[in-house]
Amino acid sequence: MMRRSASKKAGQPNSTNSINFSPSDLFRTASSRASSKEMERIDNLFHSYANTSLGMIDPEGIETLCSDMEVDHTDVRILMLAWKMKAEKQGYFTLEEWRRGMKALRADTVSKLRKALPELEKEVKRPSNFEDFYSYSFCYCLTEEKQKSIDIESICQLLDLVLGSHFRAQVDYFIEYLKIQSDYKVINMDQWMGFFRFCNEVPQSLSLSWNFLFCYPCVDVPLFKKENIGEVNSSVHFLRYAHTDITL
Repeated sequence: MMRRSASKKAGQPNSTNSINFSPSDLFRTASSRASSKEMERIDNLFHSYANTSLGMIDPEGIETLCSDMEVDHTDVRILMLAWKMKAEKQGYFTLEEWRRGMKALRADTVSKLRKALPELEKEVKRPSNFEDFYSYSFCYCLTEEKQKSIDIESICQLLDLVLGSHFRAQVDYFIEYLKIQSDYKVINMDQWMGFFRFCNEVPQSLSLSWNFLFCYPCVDVPLFKKENIGEVNSSVHFLRYAHTDITL
């Protein structure tokens, strides 16, 4: 009679019931844990600056964050940070907005966030992104419900902050004109975007041969023709870059 095979030793794993993890499964598990830890650090960073009663980072918290990053709170990169977060209310960051921005920037500490700012600036300045940022900057400054326009003083500051480094001459002349004119008290979104399109579409040679002031649509701005030796034509010309009439 044949001997029966020995039964399995106690504690010996059953190959049919054991769970085998593939390398990809192990990688996903580790990645998920790392992502969870990163999000926890991002949340902790948020709460270190948040107003607990509001449940969001308020203007005071943003100023403290800027101080910790050694960046002035008026630096355009803070506006770029708000754009990256898609922040809806000026001077406030919600937890959801904070998570969105920090995750995209791969920043879960103040140090990492500070180091991410130069790359964020490069990202915003790409032609594919800058028009969206320029448009966002106007919307971000609409602080009242149903507000559709911004006062001249604020527009001048915003123009200098957002567009000054790109079109210095055009911005300076436009700001100069806005400050001395008395017909317009506010600027709306169409005019804001129109000035941006004007700066991009008018050949650079025009700005080199003319000192011009401009507003679009339906803000008339004088053009003073100049030659190399100085102003030779003091007569006022009006540039109407579009035919759309918008009443402020």
